[in-house]
Amino acid sequence: MWVILLEAAVAVSLLLIIVWATWPKRSRPGEHQEQDKEEHHD
Repeated sequence: MWVILLEAAVAVSLLLIIVWATWPKRSRPGEHQEQDKEEHHD
C-alpha cells in the first residue's frame, strides 16, 4: 500500500515541478520582459 502512495506522491511532485518550470515568469511592475525589448527581423 505504501508503494502506491509513494508513487502517487512522486507523480504529483513531478507534475508540480513541470508546471512550475513552464509557468510564465511574472515581472515586477517596473521591469520589462526581455521578449518585449527584443525585435526579431527574419
